[in-house]
Amino acid sequence: MTAGGPAQDRPEVRIDRSDVGRRVSVRRLSGFVDDRPVFRDSIGVLTSWDDHGLTVAPRTGDPVSFAEKLLVAGKVVPLFPARRAPLPAATPVELQRIAARGWPAVEQEPLGAWTLRASAGFTRRANSVQALGDPGLPLPDALAAVRRWYAARGLPAYVEVITPGSPDELRAELDRLGAGYAPTLVRTAPLAGLARVGSGPERVRLARTADPAWLSLYRRVGEDEALEQAARQVLHGGPSVWFATAPGAPGQPPLAIGRCVIDGPWACFGAIEVAPYARRAGLATTVMAVLAARAAEEGATGGYLQVEADNTGAIALYDGLGFTTSHTYHYALLPQG
Repeated sequence: MTAGGPAQDRPEVRIDRSDVGRRVSVRRLSGFVDDRPVFRDSIGVLTSWDDHGLTVAPRTGDPVSFAEKLLVAGKVVPLFPARRAPLPAATPVELQRIAARGWPAVEQEPLGAWTLRASAGFTRRANSVQALGDPGLPLPDALAAVRRWYAARGLPAYVEVITPGSPDELRAELDRLGAGYAPTLVRTAPLAGLARVGSGPERVRLARTADPAWLSLYRRVGEDEALEQAARQVLHGGPSVWFATAPGAPGQPPLAIGRCVIDGPWACFGAIEVAPYARRAGLATTVMAVLAARAAEEGATGGYLQVEADNTGAIALYDGLGFTTSHTYHYALLPQG
């Protein structure tokens, strides 16, 4: 058998372009030594397959790309078997810093040890000051600087306050100013158990970018051009970002989507959305399981997510998946003037 010819004509090749987004094992011809063919194997997510060739994202290292004519064998393989491991150690402050790296604002500016963040109003997380450490100014002056910075951008001034973690004097000053609060829970769980839940993982596809179909189900992006541009930049920011999609029928929007950012031992889950007509079928759990398996393949052992305290439906789902609350943070809205 030669390495050339259409992939579907080679019995050892049991994958095609419809398998983009799945975990595969491929063998390719990499050259010849003393007139003998040399082959190389790769296991990972098939992230693309077009007229230019195939690309596979392995567990570690750079993506592997090669021409289709060099493909000599290929098959879909099961999700990575995540091994049981304890939850990584991290204080609430450390976890908030990790979360900030996984949702990086379009514009960031230091104020002492604080970080001012703005993204055209796309999510409070990317449009609030992360008040960790010393701002380098007396607290009233620092908060006044925060207010001015956001006012110059036409944005409300939100301060991220962690419980436990933020100093008592910050809370006291915010209370004195009459700041309003919006609480969010940060919940964590070991990754191995999460990677083993769900049903029908073959329905889910992974990608490095959020395509128009994925964005069509993501409810936080409107028609405003600046907001959409900021959303795309934030969504694709982070150390190792993956987007999951459970496709619908041909020509129809996805049934479910999700996003995961892998940062060392931690994996952040977010943007878990299910189409209204596809709910209560376990799709959210399956999407998270596929993302968790990929995160485990890259070495993560713990997962975390952020959920608003009044989102009882999502909290119940995460309770069932083994998530417990690590800490709470609030967005304190500074009054104008």
